[in-house]
Amino acid sequence: MSAVEEKAPRAAVLGQLEQPVEVDPLSYSGWDSLLAAHPDHSFFHGTAWARVLHDTYGHRPVYFCRFAAGRLEQLFPVMEVSSLLTGRRGVSLPFTDSCPLLSGSRARGGHDLRALLDFAADYGQVHGWRYLECRNPATCEAGATPSLRFYSHWVDLDPGVESLFQGLDGAFRRGLRKAEKSAIRVEFEGSTEGIERFYGLHCQTRRRHGLPPQPVRFFRNIARQVLERGQGVVATAWAGQRAVAAAVFFHADQEVIYKYGASDYAFQHLRPNNVLMWEAMKRFCSEGFSTFHLGRTSLTAEGLRRFKLELGAREEQIAYYRRELRGRTLVVEQDRTEGWFNQVFSRLPLPCLRLAGSLLYPHLS
Repeated sequence: MSAVEEKAPRAAVLGQLEQPVEVDPLSYSGWDSLLAAHPDHSFFHGTAWARVLHDTYGHRPVYFCRFAAGRLEQLFPVMEVSSLLTGRRGVSLPFTDSCPLLSGSRARGGHDLRALLDFAADYGQVHGWRYLECRNPATCEAGATPSLRFYSHWVDLDPGVESLFQGLDGAFRRGLRKAEKSAIRVEFEGSTEGIERFYGLHCQTRRRHGLPPQPVRFFRNIARQVLERGQGVVATAWAGQRAVAAAVFFHADQEVIYKYGASDYAFQHLRPNNVLMWEAMKRFCSEGFSTFHLGRTSLTAEGLRRFKLELGAREEQIAYYRRELRGRTLVVEQDRTEGWFNQVFSRLPLPCLRLAGSLLYPHLS
């Protein structure tokens, strides 16, 4: 039994603890309310995403927290990934592009974040974790060498639709006009049917890239835990009666996250992704969202990077850090989205590719 379970069986009591503790957010009905009071929280800190990862892969949430004055002051969310093939480790968070730590203001009497990170590392060492992976630069000292780097892009929605349109690159606007002339239409829905439709396009897209798709249960859990709770939506671009592109968006408070995209390559010449992303930007802007995050991009994916920049997005690099817990040393990794296996996966029939995804992803993070 964890320290929190021993001392605080109710979320109301959690808020009185000031020492670092580990929390299972899925065991506390008040977790999202505690989280909502923190000004920097995002969708990925909530129970919806934790439930998707837990229900799909069995990953165990261990969220390291510090509470002060009855409020959640600091949060370092981690999932324990346990695999016979890849070992046991802590990841913050699996299948999450970036997961910022929530830190309290030291000007308001907040504690140093390093103590919480050391507490997490000590916990991981006791529980047999090989390493602790953090997808946020605040987890390491300035100048530390990251294990991986990616591009991150976002669009500021506050200026309004007219300014957003003026910020689009000329090439993007030409593609947008082409899609509109082709009568591409976009529909938004928060249903299981929309996820199933997206998944069909997702499998085609992953095969084209030479990668297995996530198992269908992953996306069905997204439908149940995210879409049906009003925390996300599927956008589908249609050419006549055929779905030719789709995207999955998550949102919380003022922030929207573009999480997954897929398309039918045979219709790429109609530029359905242009109109899909533009209609999404207009919709989220009109609904009062302030920030539209476009997710991470591999440093070698120049085409995807260019497409995001054409949306008028701002760009920065995000860093991941992997700390081996035995020697507390940082390890440099490689981006493994490209390699010999791409040729193998691209030649598999779709049923075999789906099976490969179902077998492999529980061991990945």
